[in-house]
Amino acid sequence: MPQLLRVQNFNVSRDGFGAGLNQSFERPFGDADPGDMFAWAGATASWPNRTDPGGSRGLDDYFTRDFAHNIGAEIMGRNKFSPHRGPWRDHEWQGWWGDEPPFHTPVFVMTHHERPSFTLSDTTFHFVNGDPDTVLEQARQAAQGKDVRLGGGATTIRQFLDADLVDSLHVAVSQIEIGAGSRLWESPDELDDRFHHDVVPSPSGVTHHLFWR
Repeated sequence: MPQLLRVQNFNVSRDGFGAGLNQSFERPFGDADPGDMFAWAGATASWPNRTDPGGSRGLDDYFTRDFAHNIGAEIMGRNKFSPHRGPWRDHEWQGWWGDEPPFHTPVFVMTHHERPSFTLSDTTFHFVNGDPDTVLEQARQAAQGKDVRLGGGATTIRQFLDADLVDSLHVAVSQIEIGAGSRLWESPDELDDRFHHDVVPSPSGVTHHLFWR
Protein backbone atom coordinates (compact mmCIF):
# COMPACT_ATOMS: atom_id res chain seq x y z
CA MET A 1 0.00 0.00 0.00
CA PRO A 2 1.33 3.49 -0.81
CA GLN A 3 1.94 5.90 2.05
CA LEU A 4 -0.55 8.74 1.69
CA LEU A 5 -0.17 12.36 2.75
CA ARG A 6 -3.52 13.24 4.33
CA VAL A 7 -5.10 16.43 5.63
CA GLN A 8 -7.71 15.49 8.25
CA ASN A 9 -10.27 17.51 10.19
CA PHE A 10 -8.74 20.81 9.13
CA ASN A 11 -11.06 23.68 10.04
CA VAL A 12 -11.61 26.83 8.01
CA SER A 13 -14.09 29.67 8.11
CA ARG A 14 -16.69 30.30 5.44
CA ASP A 15 -14.26 32.77 3.81
CA GLY A 16 -11.46 30.20 3.76
CA PHE A 17 -9.23 31.12 6.72
CA GLY A 18 -7.73 28.56 9.10
CA ALA A 19 -6.64 31.23 11.62
CA GLY A 20 -6.88 34.97 12.10
CA LEU A 21 -4.29 37.68 12.48
CA ASN A 22 -2.47 38.53 15.73
CA GLN A 23 -1.51 35.07 16.98
CA SER A 24 -0.23 35.15 20.55
CA PHE A 25 0.41 32.83 23.48
CA GLU A 26 -3.14 33.50 24.74
CA ARG A 27 -4.71 33.21 21.27
CA PRO A 28 -3.22 30.38 19.17
CA PHE A 29 -5.70 31.13 16.37
CA GLY A 30 -5.22 34.89 16.51
CA ASP A 31 -8.40 36.88 16.12
CA ALA A 32 -10.38 33.73 15.27
CA ASP A 33 -12.30 31.95 18.03
CA PRO A 34 -11.37 28.24 18.15
CA GLY A 35 -14.55 27.58 20.08
CA ASP A 36 -16.49 28.44 16.94
CA MET A 37 -14.13 26.59 14.62
CA PHE A 38 -13.98 23.31 16.55
CA ALA A 39 -17.45 23.19 18.08
CA TRP A 40 -18.56 20.40 15.72
CA ALA A 41 -15.73 18.09 16.85
CA GLY A 42 -15.93 19.03 20.52
CA ALA A 43 -19.59 18.02 20.61
CA THR A 44 -18.92 14.46 19.45
CA ALA A 45 -18.80 11.33 21.58
CA SER A 46 -15.24 10.62 20.36
CA TRP A 47 -13.73 14.03 21.22
CA PRO A 48 -10.57 13.02 23.15
CA ASN A 49 -10.89 15.84 25.71
CA ARG A 50 -14.46 14.93 26.65
CA THR A 51 -14.91 14.70 30.41
CA ASP A 52 -18.65 14.05 30.53
CA PRO A 53 -20.61 11.16 28.99
CA GLY A 54 -22.68 11.55 25.86
CA GLY A 55 -21.79 13.49 22.75
CA SER A 56 -23.12 13.28 19.23
CA ARG A 57 -22.78 10.32 16.91
CA GLY A 58 -22.98 10.26 13.14
CA LEU A 59 -20.75 11.90 10.54
CA ASP A 60 -18.97 14.40 12.80
CA ASP A 61 -18.17 11.66 15.28
CA TYR A 62 -16.81 9.44 12.51
CA PHE A 63 -14.32 12.10 11.41
CA THR A 64 -13.27 12.79 15.00
CA ARG A 65 -12.77 9.09 15.68
CA ASP A 66 -10.85 8.56 12.43
CA PHE A 67 -8.27 11.27 13.16
CA ALA A 68 -5.48 8.90 14.24
CA HIS A 69 -6.33 5.92 12.01
CA ASN A 70 -3.20 4.59 10.25
CA ILE A 71 -1.19 7.76 10.94
CA GLY A 72 2.51 7.22 11.57
CA ALA A 73 3.84 10.80 11.53
CA GLU A 74 2.66 14.41 11.35
CA ILE A 75 4.00 17.47 9.54
CA MET A 76 3.10 20.95 10.78
CA GLY A 77 4.19 24.52 10.24
CA ARG A 78 6.00 26.43 12.95
CA ASN A 79 3.00 28.63 13.74
CA LYS A 80 0.94 25.56 14.63
CA PHE A 81 3.63 24.67 17.15
CA SER A 82 4.44 28.12 18.52
CA PRO A 83 3.48 31.81 18.53
CA HIS A 84 7.15 32.82 18.45
CA ARG A 85 8.83 34.27 15.37
CA GLY A 86 12.47 34.35 14.30
CA PRO A 87 15.31 32.48 16.02
CA TRP A 88 14.36 30.47 19.11
CA ARG A 89 15.19 32.66 22.11
CA ASP A 90 15.11 29.64 24.40
CA HIS A 91 13.97 26.04 24.27
CA GLU A 92 11.51 26.22 27.16
CA TRP A 93 8.50 26.40 24.82
CA GLN A 94 7.34 22.86 24.01
CA GLY A 95 4.06 23.49 22.20
CA TRP A 96 0.49 24.31 23.13
CA TRP A 97 -0.45 20.82 24.31
CA GLY A 98 1.20 20.25 27.68
CA ASP A 99 2.88 17.02 28.73
CA GLU A 100 0.55 14.77 26.69
CA PRO A 101 0.43 16.00 23.08
CA PRO A 102 -2.42 14.53 21.02
CA PHE A 103 -0.24 13.24 18.16
CA HIS A 104 1.30 9.99 19.52
CA THR A 105 3.72 9.90 16.55
CA PRO A 106 6.86 11.69 15.41
CA VAL A 107 6.03 15.31 14.48
CA PHE A 108 8.07 17.30 11.96
CA VAL A 109 7.86 21.05 12.56
CA MET A 110 8.85 23.09 9.49
CA THR A 111 10.97 26.09 10.48
CA HIS A 112 13.86 28.15 9.15
CA HIS A 113 15.31 28.13 12.68
CA GLU A 114 16.22 24.62 13.76
CA ARG A 115 16.41 23.45 17.37
CA PRO A 116 17.08 20.09 19.03
CA SER A 117 14.40 17.41 18.96
CA PHE A 118 12.61 16.57 22.20
CA THR A 119 10.06 14.01 23.37
CA LEU A 120 6.90 14.47 25.43
CA SER A 121 5.10 11.26 26.34
CA ASP A 122 4.95 9.25 23.08
CA THR A 123 5.43 12.24 20.74
CA THR A 124 8.85 13.36 19.48
CA PHE A 125 9.08 16.79 17.87
CA HIS A 126 11.72 17.30 15.16
CA PHE A 127 12.51 20.77 13.80
CA VAL A 128 13.38 20.68 10.12
CA ASN A 129 14.43 23.28 7.57
CA GLY A 130 13.62 21.84 4.15
CA ASP A 131 11.30 22.00 1.18
CA PRO A 132 8.04 20.02 1.21
CA ASP A 133 9.51 17.07 -0.73
CA THR A 134 12.42 16.69 1.67
CA VAL A 135 10.30 17.00 4.81
CA LEU A 136 7.72 14.54 3.47
CA GLU A 137 10.44 11.99 2.79
CA GLN A 138 11.70 12.34 6.38
CA ALA A 139 8.17 11.94 7.73
CA ARG A 140 7.48 8.89 5.57
CA GLN A 141 10.59 7.16 6.86
CA ALA A 142 9.55 7.88 10.44
CA ALA A 143 5.98 6.68 9.77
CA GLN A 144 7.21 3.13 9.11
CA GLY A 145 4.74 2.31 6.37
CA LYS A 146 1.76 4.21 7.78
CA ASP A 147 0.33 7.42 6.32
CA VAL A 148 1.54 10.93 7.12
CA ARG A 149 -0.87 13.60 8.36
CA LEU A 150 -0.38 17.18 7.22
CA GLY A 151 -1.65 19.09 10.22
CA GLY A 152 -1.51 22.71 9.08
CA GLY A 153 -1.72 25.58 9.35
CA ALA A 154 -3.26 26.77 6.12
CA THR A 155 -0.02 28.25 4.75
CA THR A 156 1.79 24.93 5.23
CA ILE A 157 -1.02 22.98 3.58
CA ARG A 158 -0.90 25.38 0.60
CA GLN A 159 2.85 24.73 0.27
CA PHE A 160 2.22 20.99 -0.09
CA LEU A 161 -0.76 21.51 -2.39
CA ASP A 162 1.32 23.77 -4.61
CA ALA A 163 4.00 21.05 -4.71
CA ASP A 164 1.26 18.53 -5.69
CA LEU A 165 2.11 16.23 -2.76
CA VAL A 166 -1.27 15.94 -1.00
CA ASP A 167 -3.25 12.74 -1.61
CA SER A 168 -6.45 13.47 0.31
CA LEU A 169 -8.00 16.33 2.27
CA HIS A 170 -10.88 16.59 4.70
CA VAL A 171 -11.74 20.22 5.45
CA ALA A 172 -14.58 21.23 7.78
CA VAL A 173 -16.03 24.64 6.85
CA SER A 174 -17.67 26.54 9.71
CA GLN A 175 -20.34 29.20 9.16
CA ILE A 176 -18.24 32.03 10.54
CA GLU A 177 -16.15 34.66 8.78
CA ILE A 178 -12.66 35.70 9.91
CA GLY A 179 -11.84 38.25 7.23
CA ALA A 180 -8.02 38.08 7.32
CA GLY A 181 -5.26 35.76 8.42
CA SER A 182 -3.91 32.42 7.22
CA ARG A 183 -5.96 31.44 4.19
CA LEU A 184 -6.41 27.96 2.72
CA TRP A 185 -8.49 28.99 -0.30
CA GLU A 186 -10.79 31.59 -1.76
CA SER A 187 -13.13 28.81 -2.90
CA PRO A 188 -12.86 25.03 -2.39
CA ASP A 189 -13.70 24.61 -6.07
CA GLU A 190 -10.20 25.79 -6.98
CA LEU A 191 -8.92 22.29 -6.14
CA ASP A 192 -11.40 20.51 -8.42
CA ASP A 193 -8.94 20.30 -11.31
CA ARG A 194 -6.75 17.95 -9.25
CA PHE A 195 -9.11 16.04 -6.95
CA HIS A 196 -12.46 14.35 -6.79
CA HIS A 197 -14.54 16.52 -4.47
CA ASP A 198 -17.60 15.65 -2.39
CA VAL A 199 -19.47 18.14 -0.20
CA VAL A 200 -21.38 16.77 2.79
CA PRO A 201 -23.36 19.08 5.09
CA SER A 202 -23.65 18.09 8.74
CA PRO A 203 -26.51 18.71 11.19
CA SER A 204 -23.96 20.51 13.39
CA GLY A 205 -23.78 23.33 10.85
CA VAL A 206 -20.35 22.62 9.38
CA THR A 207 -19.90 21.45 5.82
CA HIS A 208 -17.39 18.67 5.22
CA HIS A 209 -15.37 18.90 2.01
CA LEU A 210 -13.67 15.67 0.98
CA PHE A 211 -10.97 15.63 -1.69
CA TRP A 212 -9.12 12.60 -3.02
CA ARG A 213 -7.06 11.69 -6.05
